[in-house]
Amino acid sequence: MATLSTVPRIHYLRVQNFRALRNIELKNITPLTVLLGPNGSGKTTLFDVFNFLSECFQGGLRQAWDKRGRAKELKTRGADGPVVIEIKYRESKATPLITYHLSIDEGPKGPVVAEEWLAWTRGTQGRPWRFLDYRLGKGVVVGGELPDEKDERLDVPLRSAELLAVNTLGQIAQHPRVAALRDFITDWYVSYLSVDNTRTQPEAGPMEQLSKTGDNLPNVIQYLQETHPEQLQSITEVLRRRIPRLERIDATPMPDGRLLLEVKDAPFDKPVLSKFASDGTLKMLAYLTVLYDPEPPRFIGIEEPENFLHPRLLPELGEECRHASERTQLLVTTHSPFFLNSCRPDEVRILFRDEQGHTQVRTAADIEGIPEFVAAGASLGHLWIEGQFGMSDPLRNQGAPWTIEGARRGH
Repeated sequence: MATLSTVPRIHYLRVQNFRALRNIELKNITPLTVLLGPNGSGKTTLFDVFNFLSECFQGGLRQAWDKRGRAKELKTRGADGPVVIEIKYRESKATPLITYHLSIDEGPKGPVVAEEWLAWTRGTQGRPWRFLDYRLGKGVVVGGELPDEKDERLDVPLRSAELLAVNTLGQIAQHPRVAALRDFITDWYVSYLSVDNTRTQPEAGPMEQLSKTGDNLPNVIQYLQETHPEQLQSITEVLRRRIPRLERIDATPMPDGRLLLEVKDAPFDKPVLSKFASDGTLKMLAYLTVLYDPEPPRFIGIEEPENFLHPRLLPELGEECRHASERTQLLVTTHSPFFLNSCRPDEVRILFRDEQGHTQVRTAADIEGIPEFVAAGASLGHLWIEGQFGMSDPLRNQGAPWTIEGARRGH
């Protein structure tokens, strides 16, 4: 099981030419990171960067590219150059910082990997050097457990410029550092949970991980019942503290092969089918199955958890996310001051559009006065509602010059 010192962590993200993300950076990314901003500020687009990268590794670049309308819809309007995604991460707390750079453009026959490289610095001195370096399907890689500048650089051409070198070479045992990144990104879970989908009656059969839409929730509960009953008990106990009178959750196979998810309330003798259970109960259950996964995904994205949940449950969910961040890394988008009340200033990234319509980002901790307010006992959700964040207020003009005094005056 992952521990705090062995969990992979993304520390930095740079994105260029991805829709409204003309050129943004997220530095010092925390284990729990929350994206805040008005509608149209770029939260969903930034969230989709992680989903796009995950889909590139899981289903291939072309599928992820075409799904988003190709270069015509995906690249920033009026911008030249490729789509660029660059992350810096550590495999564990004690390992060197690794930079992964990916540049994607569109050729005559579809998307191509214009540039892709991995770099790190061995030891405490020197400049980062690339132990994987590819352009349009051609390049070199240095293998071994600890690639070094003195090691042999292997010329390994790919079959197509559409293929990701990390995804291809990461399947070969002689490239363990490349494989570690491939496994990391392939394991990401980016949720687009729908409560209606959790009410389905799928075919019986245990499944280890919740789907992006939540349509296999009964199968995940069946898996926990059969394989990790102690984990399901933990989830049930958390639900009991959040949902009044809830007694237990069951996944019951039927003679026709379907799987029924049932919710048992303490006052009643018989459980109710999930199709008649409350939206909030099902959504909280779905999130908890991800957060309490015996082997959680190494990155979890949750979009707008406040939908269908009672406001008083949101700080509680925030605390569950913080607890889970000891075993994984979480990215959450929200409009909820109640969820925000469970967050720290360094965890909150505020998105807003500048005068050119491009997304900009600031950390709440860097806004004048916010750390002092929080230190004095204020909560971030209340500060946001009072307008102290300024640029995240949907009633303000996007891109206007901003100071805390101006925010207080409504300018």
